[in-house]
Amino acid sequence: MALYKIGSKGDEVRKIQDRLKSLGFYRSSIDGMFGGGTDAAVKTYQSEKDLQVDGIVGPQTWKVLFEEEIQEPQIFKLDLDYKCLALTGSFETGKGIPDCFAGLSGDFDGQGMSFGVLQWNFGQNSLQPLLEDMINDYPDTIQAIFQSDFAVLMEVLAAEKDDLMTFVRSIQHPVKHYFYEPWKGRFKALGRMQEFQNIQVRCADGLYKAALRLCSDYELWSERAVALMFDIKVQNGNISRLVRSQIRSEIGNLPEDSEQVELEVEKMRIVANRRAEASNSRWVEDVRARKLCIANGKGFVHGIHLGLEEQFGISLDRTIDV
Repeated sequence: MALYKIGSKGDEVRKIQDRLKSLGFYRSSIDGMFGGGTDAAVKTYQSEKDLQVDGIVGPQTWKVLFEEEIQEPQIFKLDLDYKCLALTGSFETGKGIPDCFAGLSGDFDGQGMSFGVLQWNFGQNSLQPLLEDMINDYPDTIQAIFQSDFAVLMEVLAAEKDDLMTFVRSIQHPVKHYFYEPWKGRFKALGRMQEFQNIQVRCADGLYKAALRLCSDYELWSERAVALMFDIKVQNGNISRLVRSQIRSEIGNLPEDSEQVELEVEKMRIVANRRAEASNSRWVEDVRARKLCIANGKGFVHGIHLGLEEQFGISLDRTIDV
C-alpha cells in the first residue's frame, strides 16, 4: 500500500486525520495535508499502541488504526491521464486530491473567474464548455450542488459575455477577488465531484496526447515520462528546437550498455534539467525541482515531499511502445 507521511496529501490523509481526531490524538483541522500536527498525532498513537514510532502510516499502523483490510487508494485504479492531471494540479494549486480539481480564482487577471485543475476561465471562453458539459451529462448532480441557484447559473451561461462577466464579478470581492458564499462553496463542491473531474480530464486530452508525442520524440516509454511531458505542456508550453537539440545530443552521449530502466531515468533527468534551464531565470530552480521530482519519482516541491508512485500511482511501468 501507499505510505502516508509528512508531505502526503489527499482523501486518505483526511481519513487518517479524521480517525485520529475521533480517538483524541489529533486536534487540528481535517485538511488532507500531512503536516507537523498530523505527524505528531501519528507518533503519539504509534507509541500508545506499541508500534514503530516513525510518523509513517504504513500497512501496520493503518491496520491497527482502522482495524480493517488495507484498501488501495482510489487513484491507483484510475487511468494515467487522470493521474497526470492530478499530479500537475497538485503542483499548480498546492492542493491534494480532490481539492486540486477545485481551484477557484477571482478576477485578479481580468478573466472573471478561473476554475478547475488547469484554471479554465470565463474571459477566454474556456470554462463555459466544461460547465455546459456537466449540465448536459450530469444534470441531477449539478442541480443538487447549486440548489436554488442552478437556474441563475443556467441563465448566466446563456447570457451575453459582458453580462456573464458582470455577474461573476458581482459574486466576489471587488479588490481581493475572493468569492462570496454560497457560490464559493458550491463551485468548490462541484470541483470535488468525480463527474466534473472526469470532464476536466477529457478537456485536457489534447495536452495529454501532446505529452505522449513528446515521449515518442525522445523514445521514452514509462508512466513517469508521460507525467513529465504532460507537466511540461501545462507549465512550460513546449520544448524549443534549440533545447530539443541539446537534449538529443546529451541523450546520444549516454552509455549504450545502460540498463533500460536506468537509461529511462537518465533521459528524463536530461529533459528536466534542459527544459528548466530554458525557463525565465526567475523560475529556473522552481521548474527544475518540479521536473526532477517527476524524473526521479520523488522530491521536494515548494517544501512538500512528493512520491509519485505512493501518492499518485505513477510508476516506471511501460505505457508506450517505442
